Amino acid sequence: MGYKLTRQDLTRDLYIAFYDARRHKANMSYVARFERDLHRNIEHLCDSLITRSYQPKPSKCFIIEYPKKREVFAAQFIDRVVHHLYFNYTHELFERTFIQDTYSCIKERGTHYGINRLASHIRQESCNYQHPCYILKLDIRGYFMHIKRERLQEIASNSLRAMQTHRISKGRPETWEEVIDIDFLLWLTKEIILLDPKTNCELVGSKDNWNGLDRNKSLFFTEEGCGLPIGNLTSQLFSNVYLNVFDQYMKRELHCRHYGRYVDDAYIVSCDKEWMLSLVPEIRRFLKESLCLELHMGKLSVCQSNSGVEFLGSFVKPYRNYVSNQSLRRVKSNIGKIDFTDHEKVFRTVNSYLGMFVHYSSFNLRKELFLKQKYIDVAKFDSDMTKMDKRTIKRRKL
Repeated sequence: MGYKLTRQDLTRDLYIAFYDARRHKANMSYVARFERDLHRNIEHLCDSLITRSYQPKPSKCFIIEYPKKREVFAAQFIDRVVHHLYFNYTHELFERTFIQDTYSCIKERGTHYGINRLASHIRQESCNYQHPCYILKLDIRGYFMHIKRERLQEIASNSLRAMQTHRISKGRPETWEEVIDIDFLLWLTKEIILLDPKTNCELVGSKDNWNGLDRNKSLFFTEEGCGLPIGNLTSQLFSNVYLNVFDQYMKRELHCRHYGRYVDDAYIVSCDKEWMLSLVPEIRRFLKESLCLELHMGKLSVCQSNSGVEFLGSFVKPYRNYVSNQSLRRVKSNIGKIDFTDHEKVFRTVNSYLGMFVHYSSFNLRKELFLKQKYIDVAKFDSDMTKMDKRTIKRRKL
């Protein structure tokens, strides 16, 4: 007999989910309103989940311009708490089904991990750059907007059922069904996935903000039953769950040993260029038939490893990685907008960029960007240009 979720356990887990959702947003008014009567709000939410009467509330929809123009659906805070609850219950279970080279929204498997894995695949395939090696880059057209929600629910539910009898880990002999209420998760999976985010949503800003947005990037132009809202934690998780089917096909059926994927950006590394190109028709067929997705042929490209390849904001060259030109332009633009009268923001922003740059061959770039008169007047840096000294910011005046 599997574990059945109790009201006491659910209440405890909802408090944990609340503090997860609250992180970095404690000063927001909607968080303060929810926290003002926290106990009662958690109790009401617990009641609706236990009785399975929970219904997500309408989202707010708006356009963001940075780093690129996108349509975002923001769930109400109470629904974000539920999203964190669901994530806390399921992410480890789902991640056990993923291949090692799935990089997005997984602890310790983010962008830098993905960049280093690509470099490792290239070194292995080229025998440490002794042989010519090629990288085939793949992209899915309008990925989030073309996910079939019913197909996603089927894939996610099948994954939960398949994993319920598996042991959690070597150190934990229990099976997943002994610590997680699978029936509850199957119900909540359906409620979250099948929700149409456009239903009663509130548009924030002018409709003119949507001008210039690609129709493939908007849920308002997708067919019925398609699309996940960009902005929800669960959408990031489900994006990996949906394409896990594709990852398994690439590894098990097409035998792509050196393959990796970050959301909808994927790559194959091989010394056999013709073999890689011969896979493209098979990949297009599988995506269409199994997942109702389309390969973006305009972004399909093949590059040689010795010439370098751009991936996740990095330019991977033999034995070194650089910041890509696109990322560098964005950084320079943001630096030019820094308010140097706000010492705390200067410290946070500059050290954030320094923390990113240390992952690349960028010492000269760091000196060029930050060792300018306006920065020298603000603070000092350590000798390796990896950190700004916060104490000198407070002592100096601009």
